[in-house]
Amino acid sequence: QVQLEESGGGSVQAGGSLKLSCVATGNFYRGACMAWFRQVPGKEREGVASIYTVKSPTLYTDSVKGRFTISLDAAKNTVYLQMNYLKPEDTAVYYCAAKFGGGCDDPPRPSRYDYWGQGTQVTVSS
Repeated sequence: QVQLEESGGGSVQAGGSLKLSCVATGNFYRGACMAWFRQVPGKEREGVASIYTVKSPTLYTDSVKGRFTISLDAAKNTVYLQMNYLKPEDTAVYYCAAKFGGGCDDPPRPSRYDYWGQGTQVTVSS
């Protein structure tokens, strides 16, 4: 069993920055694909970025390329999402997720992820 816990959400004005963290505990091992998703009410959960813990290639959805950066601290089993130049349309609940085997898919598909955090709210005001 793997537990994921996100932190770092909050409220910022457009153009601001936030850094989300996701700590993995439990039976966690290398070879996982870690991803960030986001969801707004009434819409499907959207894959934002992913990183493979072994080789660390990263993938991003087009709407966040050049603004968001996903990174990994393997020693701490922690994945980060640095979000810069935030826009009101980035407002959502952000979730951390993990899956084992098969690397990372592009775009990340929620149905393929086995473990999820509880989510953290990000609100960007104009």
